[in-house]
Amino acid sequence: MGVLLVLIVLAVLLLVGSVGMIAVGRRRARRAPYLEPPVTRPPEAPRPVVVAPEAPVAVEPEPVVVAPEPQPEPVVVAPKPRFRDRLGKARSQFAGYVGNVLSRTSIDDATWDDLEEALILADVGIGTTTAILDDLRARVKSEGITTPQELIAALKADLTAALGDADRSLHLDAGVTNVWLFVGVNGVGKTTTIGKLGRRFNEAGTPVVMAAADTFRAAAAEQLELWSKRVGADLVRGNEGGDPGAVVFDAVQRAAAKNVTLVLADTAGRLHTKVNLMEELKKVRRVAEREPGKVTEVLLVIDATTGQNGLVQAKQFGEAVGVSGVVLTKLDGTAKGGIVLAIEKELGVPIKLVGLGETADDLVDFDPHEFVDALFDA
Repeated sequence: MGVLLVLIVLAVLLLVGSVGMIAVGRRRARRAPYLEPPVTRPPEAPRPVVVAPEAPVAVEPEPVVVAPEPQPEPVVVAPKPRFRDRLGKARSQFAGYVGNVLSRTSIDDATWDDLEEALILADVGIGTTTAILDDLRARVKSEGITTPQELIAALKADLTAALGDADRSLHLDAGVTNVWLFVGVNGVGKTTTIGKLGRRFNEAGTPVVMAAADTFRAAAAEQLELWSKRVGADLVRGNEGGDPGAVVFDAVQRAAAKNVTLVLADTAGRLHTKVNLMEELKKVRRVAEREPGKVTEVLLVIDATTGQNGLVQAKQFGEAVGVSGVVLTKLDGTAKGGIVLAIEKELGVPIKLVGLGETADDLVDFDPHEFVDALFDA
């Protein structure tokens, strides 16, 4: 029994060994044949990827906006006032008489009467009218003038010649502080005249100092202060009721310190019949003459609408302070333009400036030719 058991165990062992040998053989039969190991090479460097450039996209350029260079504002130059345009009142009256003369066929007594009346109503004055017509009668005889047309032409030429020889320049001396005194009665336009002249000189590059020597009327100093600010001029003013001579003296000193060559001095309006006020005006002039000051113009301002009374004023002021010229204001508003002839013929004082309107540009140099043409031209 035991032997049988041993035999069974041995048989099993032999069987298991045989099966194992068969399995090993099969595995060896399936083993892959020996191959040479592959040759390993270093990896190649990656080739650069060439990308074809994209076609450029056409882009419309944005418009370049160039700001225009700033242009200077145009200088508006006001046209010079024409006597012909501004003396309508004087011409309308005078032209009526001239028309009567020209309507005649010959020169008779009525012709001379018309001319005399025309000149007198224009405020030429009786004395000046007589002198003008006496000269004209002599010329008619000597030149053989026979027609009214020739007579009017001769009268026009005589009036122009009577006004043609005067010195109408405004004097400025070198090396001194020039002082221009503006004198006249109340309300004739002295302060406004100074303001307009100050603007003229300022625009021409000549600075001025304004002296508010009318210390009796506060409104005058305030008005001149407004003008000084408008034209960029220095202003010297004193206390109300103060010494006008001191104001002028201080203005001269300030002008000299700033190398300004011109002082425009306003003075109080005064009646030409008041002796004490005229004496004060003489004092103002004496003060203005102290170095470095020098009075180079004394300008009498006359309102043209006052007519022959303006002639009386000119005489009195001329005797007091030596008037060198006349400023005739409001000439555009009167029919009495003949006062121009009366002043120059009887006093020998030239009309230097005339006012032909309200604006600063309407204060112009007096031109005898334009004035006479404006009276005759219809």
